[in-house]
Amino acid sequence: MGRRSGDAQGHRRGLIRAVAGSSDKDSDSLRLATKLVQGGRRPEWTGDPRLGGGVVNPPVWRASTILYDNIADLKARGHATHDKLYYGRRGTPTVWALADALTEMEPGAEGTLLYPSGVAANSAGLLALLSPGDHLLMVDSAYEPTRAFCNGMLARLGVETTYYDPLVGGGIGDLIRPETKLIFLESPGSLTFEVQDIPAITAIARARGVLTMLDNTWATPLLFPALAHGVDVTMMSLTKYVGGHSDAMMGSLTATRAVWPKLRSASYQLGQAVSPDDCALMLRGLRTLDVRMQRHGESGLAVANWLAARPEVGRVLHPALPGDRGHAIWARDFTGTSGLFGFTLQGVDEAARTRFIDSLTHFGIGFSWGGYESLVVPSDPASIRTAAAWTEADPLVRLSIGLEDAADLIADLERGFAAMAG
Repeated sequence: MGRRSGDAQGHRRGLIRAVAGSSDKDSDSLRLATKLVQGGRRPEWTGDPRLGGGVVNPPVWRASTILYDNIADLKARGHATHDKLYYGRRGTPTVWALADALTEMEPGAEGTLLYPSGVAANSAGLLALLSPGDHLLMVDSAYEPTRAFCNGMLARLGVETTYYDPLVGGGIGDLIRPETKLIFLESPGSLTFEVQDIPAITAIARARGVLTMLDNTWATPLLFPALAHGVDVTMMSLTKYVGGHSDAMMGSLTATRAVWPKLRSASYQLGQAVSPDDCALMLRGLRTLDVRMQRHGESGLAVANWLAARPEVGRVLHPALPGDRGHAIWARDFTGTSGLFGFTLQGVDEAARTRFIDSLTHFGIGFSWGGYESLVVPSDPASIRTAAAWTEADPLVRLSIGLEDAADLIADLERGFAAMAG
């Protein structure tokens, strides 16, 4: 699903002319916000000439069995997908529309595959690119379920994982062995928010013949175009910012032409498939991603700057703040910020952190992030770090800033500090 083709590009250009009124505008010249609106809206998926017109959104095509006109038709289709219906697990136009739109977001991408969750996407990518006897370099700040997969299933399959300091940068070359096949990155880390020097790492990886895979959920291609920075495969938990409404789960892998066939083959062997209804929800979220990310980023910075000035706060972990240790790389490589960050509560204990969180009324206590509502969770990364120890003594809090007015969120946090003091 989601593979580029010359025919597909022609359909996209035809749609762009129809929507934008331009006959000489190639899709590759469009800005990303425009691609978010127009991506995946091929005329054959949004209109039926027999009905005299089209619709704005690709309809929800639900299907398991696909019927063929005759045996010759069945044989002619083979295992084609994305342009011809074959079997429901291989996708329908609703699924292809989302994959198409996500591929358009990453310059240089060959295609996108969709999975039931972000964890499923990560696991499928690792299985596709690694074999028994291979060596994996995994960033120490990775999402905990990613670590669990490495320590569990990958270890049982004979893949060795070495965790590395997220701030290693060009030093990654010292960790590469002859059997190293993949370097996994997550930047910023979703608990401790270290920013990796991705261009330095990918340059060394390519020179040594090692693939790279990035969890880009925090930034999305809006803020960090991963493939343009040398990454081979980029993963997003679409559950977060792309969906944006906390009501659907999905993950994606978008890859270069060299890596795409391995991912596609493994995905089909694993039987991974997604619901067209969920794809319709993701497409709806995708159309407003640009404006929502701007609000998440602006409100997140307002809250982060306010927290940085509070005496109750020891440190704010937000790469867009000038004092953050990852700020220089963030300013060089990223075009903006999302609304997820952390901060420490200075000189207090676990009970005080609990009082603080329990007193908040505008922040829901819940996992995930990237929805329209603000969230808060306690964070304790020390137990899962092995390469770069987390030595911060003060308790850590993670915030996901939603679309509420930042002034109301700040007032709520101020009440939380008062409750924390007891």
